[in-house]
Amino acid sequence: MPDQISTTRRVDPTGDATLDVENLKALGIEAGLDAVGVTSAEPFTETLAEILRRREAGLHGGMQFTFRNPERSTDPGRIMEDARSLVVGAMRVSAPRLPEPGSGKARIAAYARHDHYGDLRKALSVIAGHLTEASYRTRVVADDNSLVDRAAAVRAGLGWYGRNGNVLLPGHGSWFVLGSVVTNAQLAPDQETVADGCGACTSCIDGCPTGAIVEPGVVDARRCLAWLVQAPGSIPAEFRKAMGGRIYGCDECQEVCPVGRSGRAADGSEDPAADVEAVEILSLSDDELLGRFGRWYIAERDPRYLRRNALVVLGNTADPTDPAVLSALRFNLEGSDPMLRSHAAWAATELGRGDMVEAGASH
Repeated sequence: MPDQISTTRRVDPTGDATLDVENLKALGIEAGLDAVGVTSAEPFTETLAEILRRREAGLHGGMQFTFRNPERSTDPGRIMEDARSLVVGAMRVSAPRLPEPGSGKARIAAYARHDHYGDLRKALSVIAGHLTEASYRTRVVADDNSLVDRAAAVRAGLGWYGRNGNVLLPGHGSWFVLGSVVTNAQLAPDQETVADGCGACTSCIDGCPTGAIVEPGVVDARRCLAWLVQAPGSIPAEFRKAMGGRIYGCDECQEVCPVGRSGRAADGSEDPAADVEAVEILSLSDDELLGRFGRWYIAERDPRYLRRNALVVLGNTADPTDPAVLSALRFNLEGSDPMLRSHAAWAATELGRGDMVEAGASH
């Protein structure tokens, strides 16, 4: 784990003198957090206005998270009526730059390879438990649509908004999951906000495979692979090649970011949880897929969307002579699901096996 990330301390005399903010932060670090900051529970009015602007422009692309009820997720008072403070934590995600996936391999985004959010909630619960013991109310929120995690992290002085829309922690980049403890304790905000550290760099904008970063810090979900692999319906044909071997999430805008790159090399090389065989995804039953990947966001909790993604991965990465690949394509070409049939047809065509498409159509 990297050292605790610190910024200039700012003491607010309105804080509850019976609570030691530094002790709360130390408890969080000991529990596994890499950075902790304290801020107020005032509504995020500017964030609300920006979400509404993007929604009006259609940039959400049908995404419901945050966009579904921004009035709720930008107001901690909707989580706890008497909310007064937020204790915001960041936990490192091990994310070395990895080689391109091999033949037929499906790549999983770094944050989704392990239950990082589960670990984050456990660490935040240690802070919450200490506050509860002091007779304050608490609620832990992280990646659950209750609170704008990134806005809370920026206000708490953990980092700044990068041009890719992620929060970058000074010297460490964006390889973190974020969450908060909402409490009715009056805690003294203890850190200054962090100045923009991107400078003139546009690596993430230039490196996005689909040009989804349409303004600095603004991502058009209609083009973002991280959303397209989660969205219901078919993968738009114009973005299927850009998906490459990705089956869940996309790390490209983080991988090209120079902030924290030197420290990232120390993470090691290959993560055994980074890849999964696409043909294996296509061979598993619904229950098996949900049992293995159910903690991911899967549209409508319908495993067929994972199969859809796996078929695109095959079309981009598989060996067209591999019997297992051909069997998986044939099964879906002859199946009853029109969405999977169309994606299997695309994959077969990309692999130079248009003959299989014609054969499947004759059934």
